[in-house]
Amino acid sequence: MTSALYVGEVTHRRVADFEHALRYRLYMLLVDLDEAASLTGRLRWLSGRRLGLMSWRAADHGDRSGRPLRAQVEGHLAAAGIDIAGGPIRLLTMPRILGYGFNPLSVYFCHRPDGTLAALLYEVTNTFHERHSYLVAVPEQVTGPIRQTADKRFYVSPFLPMDLTYDFVVRPPGEAVSVVVKVRKGGAPVLTATFAGDRRPLTDGQLLRAFVTHPLLTWKVIGGIHWEAVRGLLKGARYRGRGKPPVEPVTVGRAV
Repeated sequence: MTSALYVGEVTHRRVADFEHALRYRLYMLLVDLDEAASLTGRLRWLSGRRLGLMSWRAADHGDRSGRPLRAQVEGHLAAAGIDIAGGPIRLLTMPRILGYGFNPLSVYFCHRPDGTLAALLYEVTNTFHERHSYLVAVPEQVTGPIRQTADKRFYVSPFLPMDLTYDFVVRPPGEAVSVVVKVRKGGAPVLTATFAGDRRPLTDGQLLRAFVTHPLLTWKVIGGIHWEAVRGLLKGARYRGRGKPPVEPVTVGRAV
């Protein structure tokens, strides 16, 4: 079983225009898409239905069409000239809690059959329930943290302009995982967001412990987003209107 639970914290720090920082405790699932059905079938506290103490459904991700999620991801990979030849695809994401789910960022780790990483797909969802992804290939023989970059193409925060660049620094799931997103305008830093967590086995006991120690996780995430927005406004944040989302569902970035 390669699926797991990662418990840690998320941090944001903005340095451009005004200073703002936050830190929240958080946990995420690592779901191997080939194990998903067996996970929700054997775990009491992780349901495959919409409702439940915790739940995870493939239909909450991708284009929400109900098409197999693995096939959707493989289609994006193929369009970018990446062939994983049936290798594992593992998704780092939050479950629904008591029926409610919201994931600002979920990450797909797309592996070659030998287990090495071939690509990362960053799935971004805004509070308007729009979605866009950034896909970046991972060169063979890479060692250490994975460094990637992509130009921003999708509206997320009303307090950030569109002419920005994302720099990703990722340590793939092992005994720990971390995802760092550094946002910059040209060479000037704007914001840094991170998630770092330690691995725990994906068992009913660990799920229940996470639920109790991090109550109403996804509800707090969406509430926290709006609360932090109010704090930003009080600090003089400039509101920017939302344009139309990109026509293409995926933007391809590059390795650094």
